[in-house]
Parts: sequence; C-alpha cells; structure tokens
Amino acid sequence: MNRTTNFLKKPSFSLCFSYPFSHSATQPVHSVYDLSTCIASLQACARYKSLRRGKQIHACMLTNGFLCSPQSITSLINMYSKCNQMGDAVSTFYYKFHDHNVFAYNAVIAGFTANGLARNGFEFYKRMRLAGVVPDKFTFPCAIRACCGVVEVLKVHALVVKLGLELDVYVGSALVNTYLKFVLVEEAQKVFEELPSRDVVLWNAMVNGFAQIGRFDEALVVFRIMGEEGVVPSRFTVTGVLSIFAMTGDFDNGRAVHGFALKLGYDSHFEVSNALIDMYGKCKFTEDALDIFEMMIDKDIYSWNSIIAVHEQCGYHDETLKLLYRMLGAGVLPDLVTITIVVPACSHLAALMYGREIHGYMIKNEIGKDVNKEDVNDVQMTNAIMDMYTKCGSMRNAYMVFDKMKNKDVASWNIMIMGYGMHGNANEALDMFSRMCEAQIEVDEVTFVGVLSTCSHAGLVSEGRELLRQMKSKYGVIPTIEHYTCVVDMLGRAGHVEEAFELVQNMPIQANPVVWRALLAACRLHRNSDIAKVAAQKLMELDPGHSGNYVLTSNIFVDIGQYEEVSEVRHTMRQHNIKKAPGCSWTELKDGVHAFINGDRAHPKANFIYAELDSLTARLREHGYVPQL
Repeated sequence: MNRTTNFLKKPSFSLCFSYPFSHSATQPVHSVYDLSTCIASLQACARYKSLRRGKQIHACMLTNGFLCSPQSITSLINMYSKCNQMGDAVSTFYYKFHDHNVFAYNAVIAGFTANGLARNGFEFYKRMRLAGVVPDKFTFPCAIRACCGVVEVLKVHALVVKLGLELDVYVGSALVNTYLKFVLVEEAQKVFEELPSRDVVLWNAMVNGFAQIGRFDEALVVFRIMGEEGVVPSRFTVTGVLSIFAMTGDFDNGRAVHGFALKLGYDSHFEVSNALIDMYGKCKFTEDALDIFEMMIDKDIYSWNSIIAVHEQCGYHDETLKLLYRMLGAGVLPDLVTITIVVPACSHLAALMYGREIHGYMIKNEIGKDVNKEDVNDVQMTNAIMDMYTKCGSMRNAYMVFDKMKNKDVASWNIMIMGYGMHGNANEALDMFSRMCEAQIEVDEVTFVGVLSTCSHAGLVSEGRELLRQMKSKYGVIPTIEHYTCVVDMLGRAGHVEEAFELVQNMPIQANPVVWRALLAACRLHRNSDIAKVAAQKLMELDPGHSGNYVLTSNIFVDIGQYEEVSEVRHTMRQHNIKKAPGCSWTELKDGVHAFINGDRAHPKANFIYAELDSLTARLREHGYVPQL
C-alpha cells in the first residue's frame, strides 16, 4: 500500500509506539513530572534531532497523563517532524484528541512540507479546511509551498486575500517563491510590488525563485536592485547568488561574492561554505573548494556531500572514495546523496570491494527506497548499483540485483545487455535482449548500441548485420553514428575491412573521427595499408589533435615496414606538439585504490614495485617470453 495514503489515515497509536524501554534508559525521564519541562525537552530534541530521547519523553508523558494538553500534542508532532518521522507525527495528532486546533494542524502541515512530502502536506491542509479550522498566517506559508499545481496556489491565494493576510511578508514571500516555481512571473512580481514592507526574506524569495527556474539574469537584476534599495543581503541571498555562478561557471563573479561574504562574516555559516564549495567545484577550481572545506570547523552532511561531489565531477574518482572514508571516520553517516555520488566512482575504478560495502550499507539502512512507497526500490539508484557491478565484472551480483527489482525500466535492461556484452557473454546478452522484447519494454538507441557491440566483440557478423537492417523497420529506432560505429568495428574485427570501408562511405550519416578510428584499427589488425592511408588522412583532417590517430597510423607503418612514413608521422606529431597520453592502471587493495601511470615513480613503494616487476619479467623471459617493444 502506498505510504502516502497511510500517512493520512488514523493509525493505531499503540502500534506506533510499542517499543521496549530499559529501566536505566527511562529513569532520568520518569523523574521529570512537570509538563512545561517535558515540552521544553521536546523542543530541544526537535532542535538536535534526538529521536531516541524524544521517544523517552513521549513515554513519560503517556505514563503521567500529559497528553491531554494541545500544547503537548503540538510539541510532540514538531519533534517527530524534525526527526523525519511523519508517521509518528500523524499518529500523535490523532491520539485521543479530537478537538484539533490550528496549531496542531500547522505542525503537521509544516512537517510534511519540511520533509519533502508536499502532496501529503496539502492534503492535510484540505482536511483542516473540511474540519472548519480557520488557517492563520502561520498556516499559509507552508500550505502555499505544499501546492503541487497552479490551481491550488490560486485558490489558497484567494483565501489569503479573503482573510486579510495578503500583506503579511512571510505569506507574500511564500506566494512569490511558489508563483516563480510555476514560472508565473507576472503574478510573483504583482505580489512583490503590492507588499508595503519588503524585508530581506521577500527579496530572497525573488532572487532564489528566479535562480531555481534558470532565469539567472532576472535573479541578478533583482539582486542589484536590492543593493540599490539599501537592503543588506542575508546569508541566504549569498547562497542563492552563488548557486547562479555555480550553474553558469562564472568564477570571477563567484569569487567576488566570496569576498562579499567574508566582509559580512557569512563565511562561517554552513550554508555559505557549502555554496562556496559547490561554486568553486563547478568552476573546476577543486583546490579552492577543498580549502573552504578544510577551513570549516564543523562539517555537516551537506559539506561532505558537496566536497565529495566536486571531486567526482572533476573525475578524481580515487579522491572521491578517500573522502568518503574520511567522512565515515569523522562519524558522519552517508545518505542517499552521498551514495549517489560515490557509486559511479566505484564503477569508474572497478572498485568491487568498496562497491559491495556501499551496497551492503544501503541494504542495511534501507537507503534508496522511495519514502512515499512501501518496499519499492528507487529504480535509478538500483540501476547505479547494477551498473557498478557490471563495470567491476561481477555479472552474478548484477543479475541478482536485476532479478530482485520490482520495477525495471529500459535502463535496467540496457545495463545488463551492455554488461554481458562487455564481458564476452554474447549468448546471455542476446537472451536478455529477447526477454526485453518479450516483456514489451520499448527498446531505444542505447539498447542497440549494447547488442551491436556484443555482436562486434563476439564476431556475430550475420546477427549484427540483421539487427542493423531491422532497427528502423521492426523496432522503430533510427540508426545513429554510434550504431554504425559498432557495425564498422564488428566488420573490421571479423576481417571484412572492405565491407566496413564501403559502409563508412555509403552510410546516411557523415562519418566522425570515432568511425574512422575504428576502421583504422581494423586496418592495423588485418594489415590493410591501402584503406589505412585513406582512414588516416580523414582522421588528420577531422581530428588533428588526437594522439591516438598518430599512434595507430605509426604502428600500421611499422607493421608493414614503411619506416619513412613512420618518421614522417612522428615528425608531424612533434610539429603539432601532440603527446601520447601515458597509460594508467589501478588496483584495489584493503587500504584503498592505488593508481599507476606508465613510467611514474611517485608511489611510496615504487622501488619495491619495480623490483618485483623486474623479477617477474626475468622469470617470464626464462619461459620464452619476448616483450613487444
């Protein structure tokens, strides 16, 4: 059953709170018999999100009959809401107390809105109206932000006017922000202009509202006018403006705002520091982002997620995992955002051991489940885990994840097809494709990249030809350059170099460097120098800066003994200052992922490693191995 519905039903209170208490755990609480002290303690639990202590106080209040007071009910609802326990908050709302006042309704609506359950919050607002409870100025900001459609916000706005609350700055700010969320710019500006008192909260609603819908120029104009009006920006203004420069990659203006934040003393706040990390990271200034992070005295989950995301976005996958383990060492537990960031790092590094640990943590802590649905995996997150297993070569684990998925989308099938094909399991890949079609899952371009790539690596030429022919007529998918590249590669690997060359010349899409490179690689494999010269010439015209073109061409000429051409290719390479990227490999050990670059001796155990390599090479030579130089 959908938990959205469960939240709004009157659940059994005794079931929600039937948990054991040890004498020692509850003794300090039961010694407190004053209602006002209990309420003050609940407020502290809400502030510090101390759920366990809050439940102990709740048990004490049950024992001593303190739940007859509207104030105690409201305090409990607020505590559970702040601890992200909305089921318990609603149970408390309905516990032996039928004369619900506006404060209790406000607490539940605010809780749903703060926990990202807007639809539930608005449904509770409608229930409040049906019960005849009149909303107040504290109800409307949350109810307005909970609106999921234009009609809803227009109706709420009409009631605001009817009750004479349209000039309240907090209600106005919520209206401005929500109207902008639905891209109703004229309505937002009208509300803004009609308010006689415009404080920084209202200006922030305009700046951040425009920023969130991608209208960055309007947001910056409002920010400029705000300064001209003499309104001092708050730290939330700064975070909003920094988010704009992060999205646009405007490092210079972002750095200027950083200086502005330093001047106002906002740099010590979590929100500003996190926004600065994000801005520097998206502008590719990783060291600056790391400097901000290291200077933070206290780091919350958002700080860790920001700096981890910065490193992953910049391709520093090993650093991403190191930061994850620093985070765990600091006692900060990963959330769904953290997992979403670090799983791709495991995929890129083929770090199976770490990937398994992360997957186990997800299962144990039920991370990746949709909070609005009962026992239904989040498809996108599950796909990421499955992709990680395929990239790490663990197809058994990948299939176990796939098999347990209740809701498989096209990406789920594609990942499995790609994985099987990548690791040489052609029969399994094609069987997965057949099952996908039988399940009436609509195949897409990615599906055919997977199956054609499988045919290429397995040498299934006739099957690949037939799939290309049927793509449009049978499956309704128009072949793209990626599909033709797979087929050219397939024909080239199988020795049909002339047919591959003919396809490149006659296909309806202009060949790109990747296609020509696939053909050139086939020419080297089968020593076809005539077609190789044509392919090499095309590559030099289309992509003169790619080192791989020169290396492939040079190797072909070496293989056929044309050393003058080899010297010419290398001379051209030097003239254009093109250098071959050094080879890189890595291995996963218990203490982390170790990366090795060709010729690099920066590893702390380099001497030991090279000594072992020399010993291994010597033993191979004893058995007749001759290195190909």
